[in-house]
Amino acid sequence: MSSLPTPFPHDPPPIERPLSALPPRGARIAAFSSIVGGGLAGGLIGFALVDLQCSGACDAPKGIGVLIGATLTAAGMGVVAVLVLRALGEWKELQDKQ
Repeated sequence: MSSLPTPFPHDPPPIERPLSALPPRGARIAAFSSIVGGGLAGGLIGFALVDLQCSGACDAPKGIGVLIGATLTAAGMGVVAVLVLRALGEWKELQDKQ
């Protein structure tokens, strides 16, 4: 029975994460929260605009004002959120190259 020297254990190779265009979880949560907050604010603004201009039974116009205001502002915030997340991804890519 021969005793062979055991080699010195090598450090494991570094784990390389696959390339992904997916932004970090915190950034996605912040983007979603800003879209929801923008939609709520737009709905309130749409309601207030119709409420100020309408007298009498205005339930349907107020609902339409809420719907249009919320939809438009949420869509606008969605565009801004996508642009910010793309810029964040490009900025991170440039930092990784350096």
